[in-house]
Amino acid sequence: MKSNRVYRIALFDGDGIGPEIMAPTRQLLEDVSKRIGRKLEFESLPAGAQHFARTGEALPADSIAAARDADAILLSAMGLPDIRKEDGTEITPQIDIRFALGLYAGVRPVKLFPGQPTPLADKRIFNTDFVLIRESTEGLFAHMHEGQVVDNEYATETLRITRGTSEKLFDFAFRLAARRAEKLGRPGRVTCVDKANVFRAFWFFRSIFEERAKAFQNISADCAYVDAFAMWMVQRPWEFDVVVTENMFGDILSDLGAGIMGTLGLAPSADIGDSHAVFQPCHGSAPDIAGKGLANPLAMFLSASMMLDWLAGEHEDPALAEGAQMIDAAVAAMLDEGSLLTRDLGGTAGTEELSNAVLRRTAA
Repeated sequence: MKSNRVYRIALFDGDGIGPEIMAPTRQLLEDVSKRIGRKLEFESLPAGAQHFARTGEALPADSIAAARDADAILLSAMGLPDIRKEDGTEITPQIDIRFALGLYAGVRPVKLFPGQPTPLADKRIFNTDFVLIRESTEGLFAHMHEGQVVDNEYATETLRITRGTSEKLFDFAFRLAARRAEKLGRPGRVTCVDKANVFRAFWFFRSIFEERAKAFQNISADCAYVDAFAMWMVQRPWEFDVVVTENMFGDILSDLGAGIMGTLGLAPSADIGDSHAVFQPCHGSAPDIAGKGLANPLAMFLSASMMLDWLAGEHEDPALAEGAQMIDAAVAAMLDEGSLLTRDLGGTAGTEELSNAVLRRTAA
């Protein structure tokens, strides 16, 4: 069924391998949108470390304004280790945009497809399908440009947790668990990960979680300390459903989730707020392989799938959800077949070869 609705997508090509994986992702989205009878309109916007090196701006005001007006934002890998600000920190427009648009919920799926390479031997690993929700604007990142080194003797950083953002974060997690329960045909569960036994801020975080859990009686709720939960992620990741945590803990645990999946090259993500959302792969810009045609585009493809699925829910357009399923199925087929994989997955295929194979499968 065709629709006259045009979905405007803001694109940030990024740095390093960013443009190399954005180009086939745009082609994939164009092909899928034609198959489902929907129109996507793309606008490429400048930002990133290389743009900063040329202009002194990492995230121009015009770019953020255009992104704010878009229906969704697709962002590739950004930042380069040799391009830094005067204080020595790297350029991070991918973080700046979270604050600019109020994107408080960082969504990091941890899911294994059949046949996917993984360092864990237990066969139950392929039942792993949980989502890590990382608060994206508070915690230790709330004052990330305000840390101090005092007299070269000690350093301080400030952790901030607010009731308003935490309530929205937890409600988002419970609503996601309810949608997953309906989709997967299993009970919903939300696990709050914190360090409430040591820090008052995390006790506050947990107490708000327990308050909000009372509003979602059909979803089970439990809590875990972050150190123990990191161990359980390795021992029995298939037991979890939706996991919600503070910014820094989420930053670390999401990479652990990628390790369970075998590579960051299969780790998509989203940062979602009340009115806007950014979708991007979890991996970095990999300047060591930039320009060599070796980058794994699958995390970028899966991020595009997440974008279509989010748009489907926001606009009550099931055709977009169908498009997301096409992308997921094509990626799953590639991994299950196992004959065409990039280096990070143990194969020898390049970006173009793997991208073309996925494109053929979505067109089948």
